[in-house]
Amino acid sequence: MIGARMVQKVSSTRGFAKVAPHVIPALDRAVHRLTRGKVLLSAQMLPGVILTSTGARSGLPRRTPLACMPEESGRSWILIGSNFGRTGHPAWTANLLAHPDAEVSWKGRDIPVTARLLEGEERAAAWKAVLAFWPPYATYQARVEREIRLFRVVRRS
Repeated sequence: MIGARMVQKVSSTRGFAKVAPHVIPALDRAVHRLTRGKVLLSAQMLPGVILTSTGARSGLPRRTPLACMPEESGRSWILIGSNFGRTGHPAWTANLLAHPDAEVSWKGRDIPVTARLLEGEERAAAWKAVLAFWPPYATYQARVEREIRLFRVVRRS
């Protein structure tokens, strides 16, 4: 699949890391709103969710479009705190650490979830799966000194 390889190559560049965080989330939010939650532009290449978390400091709802790796037929998802290979952790990861109960919009449905930071062997296994799923995450990790945070979010009963 030449298109996927090209996108992977472009998404691994430093230029992409500088521009994408300002453009892609804004486009995703706008299209998601206009289509009543049915479409995410970035999900045309990678699966994606809109995460609604509670601000770690503000306590206010925060909506963030994110690429994800679905698991178990839509019962859980891995969220990757790559921040496009930039130095700091993305704000949404601090929000989930402070308030693990959140919501994802997945294929037009709002689903209550609980998030858990993956650590140790569980993180290592998930990271291996994430790299097989989208290899540019290895480039992002090599570019930063921090360990990219991985969260598993599961449907709440």
